[in-house]
Amino acid sequence: AAAATAALAEAGEQARARLRPADGHVIEAVWGDAGPATPGRLLIVIHHLAVDAVSWRVLGADLAAAWRTVTGTPSPLPSVATPYRSWARLLATQARTPERERELPLWEGVLNTPDPRIGHRPLDAERDTAGHTRTITTRLDARWTGPLLTTAPAAFHAGVDDVLLTALALAIRAWREDRGTGRTDDTAVLVDLEGHGREQLADHIDLSRTVGWFTSLYPVRLDPGPGRVLDPGRFDATLIDRAVKQIKEQLRAIPDHGVGYGMLRHLNPATRDRLTAEAPQIGFNYLGRYASSAESTGDWEVLPDGGQPRSQDPDMPVHHVVDINAHTEDRPDGPVLVTRWTWPGDLLKEEDVADLADAFARALRAVAEHAEQPDAGGYTPSDLPLVSLDQAQIDRLQNKWGGRK
Repeated sequence: AAAATAALAEAGEQARARLRPADGHVIEAVWGDAGPATPGRLLIVIHHLAVDAVSWRVLGADLAAAWRTVTGTPSPLPSVATPYRSWARLLATQARTPERERELPLWEGVLNTPDPRIGHRPLDAERDTAGHTRTITTRLDARWTGPLLTTAPAAFHAGVDDVLLTALALAIRAWREDRGTGRTDDTAVLVDLEGHGREQLADHIDLSRTVGWFTSLYPVRLDPGPGRVLDPGRFDATLIDRAVKQIKEQLRAIPDHGVGYGMLRHLNPATRDRLTAEAPQIGFNYLGRYASSAESTGDWEVLPDGGQPRSQDPDMPVHHVVDINAHTEDRPDGPVLVTRWTWPGDLLKEEDVADLADAFARALRAVAEHAEQPDAGGYTPSDLPLVSLDQAQIDRLQNKWGGRK
């Protein structure tokens, strides 16, 4: 099995090298024939210009359906409601509308957030490339991951992203303070947030079966408020409660999950020059929840590992000093949050990144532990759009009358 996996990996690397996106050649397929008695493996290599993570799920289901048809069970594929070309045209049109241009002050304000340097020098496109990065992987056990996915979002009427980004903001701030690279006069941190980008920008849009690269990338200013919650042996419940609510509201204030930033930065000549500030040094992407075992698609099983070629051109410049990619794996003993931390090896030491990862784990445990308390959480202004109440007023009402859940 190991030899077959190695052979498929080598063939996959050769397939990757054959891709020529400039010529429209963006896909290659390699069949690993294991003999008549053993299932083979099909390795599909597609350039990122043509697919994103959601696209792979669409393609996997389509491939299984097509194979059923070949073997005698007709399985017609549903139509694609919104072609990728239609989506691209919609973005170009919306980028120049007054509604989008009114977002410009928001993005300028975010980019003006102080972001003191965390490496010993700026990123260098010649030196800091994908081939010179290092990576560590951390895992948060099911005892804490479970509440982060269920209890905490329910308590705060929030999403999983809100919870994770609150913990990340608390961790980054504590990490900066410990390293002497923070600011005492500003409690906010700046993060580049990656999203799936498949937003409902018009009533007729349906991207559920569209294959393409929709990913959005936009800067966010995360301010959990003053106070330190990660001191050893001491989690301040009041500060955690406030931090989750504040960051939830900060994220809710961003229209359409940030897709407008890319429109104004790249598709509107009148605004692009006003959004050229240096990107945040830390990038974050939560990819969602995946089964650790193979995903069944009838006669096909999706293998998450085994024979995968390199995912990036080694000469491609990196865009962040630290890139954080997280996902949840469903395992027999419960869900586990898996986080990959990648950085240019010449810019930070491994122990520096390990310290940040440890701070993140402590912050996650603190938020999970707090969310399990009966008085944790509650509503925020965005939950009550029909009335005009600030957070202090909502808290007073909930303290008097209950109803936090």
